[in-house]
Amino acid sequence: MKKIASIIASNITLIVLAVTALSLFVPASFTWIAPSVITPMLGVIMFGMGLTLKPSDFKPVLLHPKDIAIGELAQFLIMPLLAWLICKLLNLPQQLALGVILVGCCPGGTASNVICYLAKGDVALSVAMTGVSTLLAPIVTPALVLLLAGKSVDVDVIGMFMSIVQVVIAPIIIGFLASHYFKTLTEKVVPFLPMVSTLSIAAIIGIIVSHNAANILSCSLIVALAVVLHNVLGLALGYGAGRLLRLSPSKRRAISIEVGMQNSGLATSLATTHFAMFPMAAVPGAMFSVWHNFSGSIAAQIFKKYNK
Repeated sequence: MKKIASIIASNITLIVLAVTALSLFVPASFTWIAPSVITPMLGVIMFGMGLTLKPSDFKPVLLHPKDIAIGELAQFLIMPLLAWLICKLLNLPQQLALGVILVGCCPGGTASNVICYLAKGDVALSVAMTGVSTLLAPIVTPALVLLLAGKSVDVDVIGMFMSIVQVVIAPIIIGFLASHYFKTLTEKVVPFLPMVSTLSIAAIIGIIVSHNAANILSCSLIVALAVVLHNVLGLALGYGAGRLLRLSPSKRRAISIEVGMQNSGLATSLATTHFAMFPMAAVPGAMFSVWHNFSGSIAAQIFKKYNK
């Protein structure tokens, strides 16, 4: 069973691509699942993340606060501003622009730690950055969405704050406590968590894509362009920020990957929960989920090859 779980987790990119194609061209394969299940599924992923966290994971925050500060500033400055600029540059329709901005304002993605490990980056810094950006998200994400999209749509800041606490923070805390108080059970479960996360991410993408298949096909090129630009520029500028501030190569790689890979699952959850009147707002998050796993794998290979 563990071998099967490992195979599934290691082929996340192929699974996500297959589910995307299936849900896009055969929507009925996922339309029977209501979009309302996206939020609890994201909670399951966050709970799994909490199970894997240990107090030692946050030591870099205390030992190297400068590195964390640089990483978090890069995370919450580069990606939101890039999202806004790309929306203006491509003149995206309101719904799609909102979706891109939601992705840009979210914290780092949970898959970034694995990609950082494959890229021979500073995994401790990557894990700490993911944790800190996630803890900051209930306040920072709604504030940034209000700042960048508040003039064109009504942004329920308090509602978004509560959603992020319920869907992200609470499951992580519960998972962390479960890991501490039920250590033996947790050790048995942890090997299967990557598989659960992979299947949950794939299912979330399948639900969103299938329910918006016709609209996605009609605007897929422009959304794909926005997503690719956002992710690739985020990776490049994140690395550039680390290099400009003379951080070590391993820290540069960690910051690059943390900045470039967003928690797009959270973006889609917020879109479906708080902007249901704009169904296309969930599409960029779904496409980002597909793309950033692919680009992250490529980035890891490039970083490993050049090791600079």
